[in-house]
Amino acid sequence: MTPNLSSTTDLPMDPGLFQGASIKARYVRFGPFCIDQQRQQVSRHGARLRLQGKVYQVLIVLLQKQGEVVTRHELKQALWPADTHVNYDANVNTTVNKLRQALGESTDKPLYIETIPRKGYSFISTAEFSDVPFVAASPAGPQTRGSGESPAASEVAATDSPRTKRWLTVIIVGLILAGMLLGAGVATYWISHFAPQLSHSATKNTNCVPSSNAC
Repeated sequence: MTPNLSSTTDLPMDPGLFQGASIKARYVRFGPFCIDQQRQQVSRHGARLRLQGKVYQVLIVLLQKQGEVVTRHELKQALWPADTHVNYDANVNTTVNKLRQALGESTDKPLYIETIPRKGYSFISTAEFSDVPFVAASPAGPQTRGSGESPAASEVAATDSPRTKRWLTVIIVGLILAGMLLGAGVATYWISHFAPQLSHSATKNTNCVPSSNAC
């Protein structure tokens, strides 16, 4: 089921549910996802995800203890008050599955949330924390150069490309002009040296007397 991308969490969170498990930094980033904890917003590539309140809470708890095992009991304490009567195991499973769907992963090949059998769950990716917004990453596009090329190098290469084309045009035009000048020079030389001889020979043949057989 594809998560709705038009809004934020359904319900405001109660900070008391976390029992000290809150993350101090306002902004969190992992993979293509960014979280603004003050606004309780989760976005993927800049598009906001609509996460139910408890799904969002599970994500925050797992991020707080990334790389560690968060037991089902800890999730139960974070998600429901002590006097709540629900099927905790079933609800935890459902909530974690919804979170996985929102993150676009499966239990077979987890990218972010790993199930620890008979214990709980663990956030296996690497999250970054910051008090200021993260710089938005440029969308990945087809690369025509090496992946390690810096933006500055790319900009220089882009600038040099039209310049190279201009120089190539100038060289081609120069070669054409040089060829024309060379051809004109050869023609002039031929006319000045060989044309008079041909003209003289033609005139001599015209003045010959056929009966004399001597021209």
